[in-house]
Amino acid sequence: MLQTNADLIVTPFEMSSIDAAAAASGIDSFGLMRSAGTAVSATALRLYPQAKRFAVFCGPGNNGGDGYIAAAALRQTGAVTAVFSAVDPAAIKGDARRAREGYRGDIAALSRYDPDADDVIIDALFGAGLSKTIPDTIARVMQIVRDNDLPVISIDLPSGVDGRTGQVLGESFRAKHTITFAARKPGHLLLPGRMLCGTLEVADIGIPERILRTGTGSLCENGPHLWQAHAFVLDPAAHKFKRGHLAVFSGGALSTGAARLSAIAGLRGGAGLVTVASPRDALAANAAQLTAAMLKEIDSIRDLVAFLSDRRVTACVLGPGFGDLARAQAYVPVMADRKLVLDADGITAFKGDPGALFDRFSEGEVRLVLTPHEGEFSRLFPDLAENETLSKVDRAVAAAQRSHAIVVYKGADTVIAAPDGRATINTNAPPWLATAGSGDTLAGLIGAHLAQGMPSFEAAAAAVWRHGRAALKAGEGMTAEDLAGAIEPLGGADQAS
Repeated sequence: MLQTNADLIVTPFEMSSIDAAAAASGIDSFGLMRSAGTAVSATALRLYPQAKRFAVFCGPGNNGGDGYIAAAALRQTGAVTAVFSAVDPAAIKGDARRAREGYRGDIAALSRYDPDADDVIIDALFGAGLSKTIPDTIARVMQIVRDNDLPVISIDLPSGVDGRTGQVLGESFRAKHTITFAARKPGHLLLPGRMLCGTLEVADIGIPERILRTGTGSLCENGPHLWQAHAFVLDPAAHKFKRGHLAVFSGGALSTGAARLSAIAGLRGGAGLVTVASPRDALAANAAQLTAAMLKEIDSIRDLVAFLSDRRVTACVLGPGFGDLARAQAYVPVMADRKLVLDADGITAFKGDPGALFDRFSEGEVRLVLTPHEGEFSRLFPDLAENETLSKVDRAVAAAQRSHAIVVYKGADTVIAAPDGRATINTNAPPWLATAGSGDTLAGLIGAHLAQGMPSFEAAAAAVWRHGRAALKAGEGMTAEDLAGAIEPLGGADQAS
């Protein structure tokens, strides 16, 4: 499946380069600004046709220029507008200056904004390119708008949100609606920016697709376009081993549930055979609960070596409820020639020496998939976690390159990254997915895809997407057991998307 423009995510830097490339190709840059501002005015009238006044807040750059054009277009329709500038209008330059000169109404200082209860705010202050903390004078106006509960339409991105990281730079608007141009930016999908955009609209302002795609990097939204070509289609003649054999490692007698959740997800995810590798003291607990999954006693390195002598064991999951960190450290090197999902305790086991883990998987195809949440990420990559200049995408990509692994950096805005720089942001997960056992289910689902032979990046991306979709199907109030039961066939992703 081909990636569509709707899947693209463009950083602010890339967008600047795309704008420059469009201008260099002969496209009038002011014409693009006029298209953007006109799109904003049309959106404002569509959303608020009865608005008594549109208060347009304009900044010093091109975002402000879009605002001036929107204000002029609104005036031409007979709408009442009031324009407030964050800077001396005489200091505005370039296309923004031309747009400001085209607005025939009065322009007041932003600090003089006096709210009316019926105002609709058009936020044209900074857009996606902001990288500095919002000045106090503008933050106070944002607070006034919030205190009066006035609806905000933001141009490109709510002012105050960093378009690269999604982080709030001191203060920001909370928009009811955001209109951006050509493609979405990371700040539209990463938290907390995603929660501040309201409904999001992407407007085509005339940048040719060839220029857009040439200027776009390897970041996109997760979806079937990434992995559908690798989706496993059941062959009626296939036997179970052709669909892959997944091993899931269990914790001790009092912590077996997590591994069983992973095993069930592995079966639901399409693995032909799943074996729960259990220590001796947990055999009875696991045997009492398992039906479709197999059970194998693995209580020592010798047991593990013997088990993995069967090359039909194609992938492993270690970490959910495992508990024994020393044993995890000892087991992982034995599994280094297989595809391995390392989660939870499996990650924590290498907190003191992550290099020992990374070295084992540094050569050949990418076989290791790490699934850390925020805390676990900081255990393996403390310097990346502490670097506030990096976005979540930046951190995930850097971690993937360092570890030669696929990194599934979990959260409400899960990022999946590969050592070659590819990254995708997942957006289909509902809030109720944050429940006990959810991560165990995801680990098993990734393991199922790996066992079937999917490339590691696609296996992880597909699993995260199916995981979110299963949560939507299971509904609010679901448990992890409900989640596994709601996993849909991978072959149906095309229709589901």
